[in-house]
Amino acid sequence: MADEEGKEEGSEEGKWYYCLDHKTVEDAGGCRSLNRFGPYPTRQAAENALQTVADRNEKWDEEDRKWNEPEQ
Repeated sequence: MADEEGKEEGSEEGKWYYCLDHKTVEDAGGCRSLNRFGPYPTRQAAENALQTVADRNEKWDEEDRKWNEPEQ
């Protein structure tokens, strides 16, 4: 059962991970860290991990393009 912040029992103080092998959300007792993203503060944040990564990559790619543009 989740509290107001989305932290659930067994989640080691609200730490959630997205497992890249199983494409699922896990608590701290899941797969090894090499194969997952996190920790995230809530289960929902972990469920959105792939979108968060895509959004960050897009932002960073745009910043790289601007950085590498020749000055005029």
